Amino acid sequence: MLKICILLVSALLACPVAQAQVFQRELGDFDLKLGTSPSRSMAQGLVKPTSAGSDSFHGGLDLAHNSGLYFGQFSPSMGISPTSNLEVDSYMGFKRPFDQTLGYELGMIHYSYPKLSPLDSQELYGGLNLLGNRFGASFSNDPDRRDSTLFADLGGTQPFGIGVSMKYTTHQLGAPVSVADGGSISNFSDWSVKFSRPWMGIDLDLIYSDSSLSGGDCSAYSGRNSQCDGLLTLKAERSFY
Repeated sequence: MLKICILLVSALLACPVAQAQVFQRELGDFDLKLGTSPSRSMAQGLVKPTSAGSDSFHGGLDLAHNSGLYFGQFSPSMGISPTSNLEVDSYMGFKRPFDQTLGYELGMIHYSYPKLSPLDSQELYGGLNLLGNRFGASFSNDPDRRDSTLFADLGGTQPFGIGVSMKYTTHQLGAPVSVADGGSISNFSDWSVKFSRPWMGIDLDLIYSDSSLSGGDCSAYSGRNSQCDGLLTLKAERSFY
């Protein structure tokens, strides 16, 4: 029987003490950005460089050409603290809007851990923007698994002012994982649906996530969702500044 968990999250966000710093300038036909936060969201929001860790320094650069070609490098963790490792994310791609209603993006990103080289991985991504709606797909090649993701954000079509986004991922494990009943799991899938709506200055998100695993099989789960079984999350955020 599918286990359903209901979680209520309420967050009041104040302005961070240390604002992210970004330096930007034009170099001929190129636009250069140096900053302490990721400069780019990949594939129309499908792939995004890892968020900054707890180290005292993180940052990178992004260089974009007027033609739509871009490349860059970002380090979300400098590996300064004993509990973190140096990570360097290198990416390149091509992003092109045809007009205000249609555009696309293609690219790849390489996640590198210089002190843990066997953990290096790559991800290919692509995205399409159509009338304000975003669609994307990605394929990641990790040392011990293969993940394929489809993404849709219907931001251009909002009935009753409600935004809808969906994500579906299949996971192929490099080695089967044994479960309690004596069987093994070599592949599984997970998905999530998010409904968003602003209300009186508060951003409300209702998120449902689930996977193809349940019960004892959940011991093999290692997907994108926070839990294996069905989870319903209500999140409310408000910025003071």
